[in-house]
Amino acid sequence: MKTAKHISDRIRLMIVTKQFQVGEVLPSTRVLGKQLSSSFHTVRKAYQLLEMEGLLRSEKGRGFIVNRQNTVLDKTERLEKGAEKFRQLLEELIGYGLDEDEVDELFQEQLSYMDWPTRINTCASVGKSKEVAIMLGEAIRKQIGVKSSVITTDEIGKSVNFDALFVPLQHFRLFRSESENAVLLPIQYFLSPDLIFGVSERSAIESIGLVTRDEESIPELLEELKLNLRFQGSILAGSIYGRSLPLFVHDVDLVVYTRPCSAIVEKLLPEKKRAILEFEVSAKSVEIIRSELWDQY
Repeated sequence: MKTAKHISDRIRLMIVTKQFQVGEVLPSTRVLGKQLSSSFHTVRKAYQLLEMEGLLRSEKGRGFIVNRQNTVLDKTERLEKGAEKFRQLLEELIGYGLDEDEVDELFQEQLSYMDWPTRINTCASVGKSKEVAIMLGEAIRKQIGVKSSVITTDEIGKSVNFDALFVPLQHFRLFRSESENAVLLPIQYFLSPDLIFGVSERSAIESIGLVTRDEESIPELLEELKLNLRFQGSILAGSIYGRSLPLFVHDVDLVVYTRPCSAIVEKLLPEKKRAILEFEVSAKSVEIIRSELWDQY
């Protein structure tokens, strides 16, 4: 279980390295607590510690907001704080039996990695289509609290613009061979259980219509539906055009749609007629991302 101090230390570093920007609303205490496997009380205490430092401010109805990008400590205070932390660490290392040469070797080795936190400033989620990449990025944001841009598998050249890439397993080999600089994080994802359970509970459904924003998304999402739903009826698929939906939406029993086209679908179809298609990231992928973007800070 992570302590409030541990969480505040990580958030402070993410603010200083601009993972969180001034004016940005941080995840709610319950959401971040779930993402970090900690209680919301612990997260709230961490936020309050940072509020006392001036890095955060709280606003009623909004939550905790990044107030400034750096601490208010002057150089003397920073050095005093650093000396205190370093002395505590030295005492712990000596307690483990390290001698002076070993401490120096370890210190020099770790210094070589100190540019790492500033490297992970920009992340991107990868998808076969832009829409699928957006859906993956949204799943990562919800489950882990990390925001990302999006690139497609045809835009591998753009990987040089990002410090880390969230790459689905089926595309990992491609990016590993072509991307030289970015940290590659393998991602396994699947359809949200809410959709699978919701469809299975509707016994009267004989036909489903898949609606996407982009036509390029249809093959992959259609395959995911067939694989996960094990639906015995017919499944039609199409993308929106302008402000209109595919004509088949009036002929099927249920319309499954993606978040990027939700505004149109939810405006034109009643709630009982539709179900949103979202991704969920596997527990192992969540662990990998947390390790890279939280625990290793």
